[in-house]
Amino acid sequence: MGVAEVKEYLKTWGKDTAIKEYAASCATVELAAGTVGVEAARIAKTLCFKTKQTNVGAGVLSCLLIVAAGDARIDGKKFKEHFGIKSHMPSPEDVPALTGHAVGGVCPFAVNNPDAGIYLDISLKRFATVYPSCGSANAVLEISCQDLFAIARARDWVDVCTWRQT
Repeated sequence: MGVAEVKEYLKTWGKDTAIKEYAASCATVELAAGTVGVEAARIAKTLCFKTKQTNVGAGVLSCLLIVAAGDARIDGKKFKEHFGIKSHMPSPEDVPALTGHAVGGVCPFAVNNPDAGIYLDISLKRFATVYPSCGSANAVLEISCQDLFAIARARDWVDVCTWRQT
């Protein structure tokens, strides 16, 4: 998948034309912040985690996607308390099979895995708008946290990260 599939997905909410594509890379929080011209914390990174059902080789494709602020880090203890599993990320080679998106463009939109659980971390709530990736390493969308929750079809807000609270 890529930007075209994400644009098609976002049409339902009238957000397909809001995607900004850049010549420069947005593949990491730091690169995206520099390219977009915002503080790194406002980049909404989507992190993929294995679940007990994850077994790419056997065709079982469950995972968790956590969308968090760019300055947030997964807290292993909080993650395990909330989800009941350790926070293990799949290999970069397995991420496209789990999400439909390659590393650098993973986003909570047009995820090809109906069993993927999408959650938003409360670290995002500090901002009126955030910038998630949109299916490629050079495309982002400015969106409110409320719209992000609805459009991503998130299951819940979670508190599984640590970040510098001001």
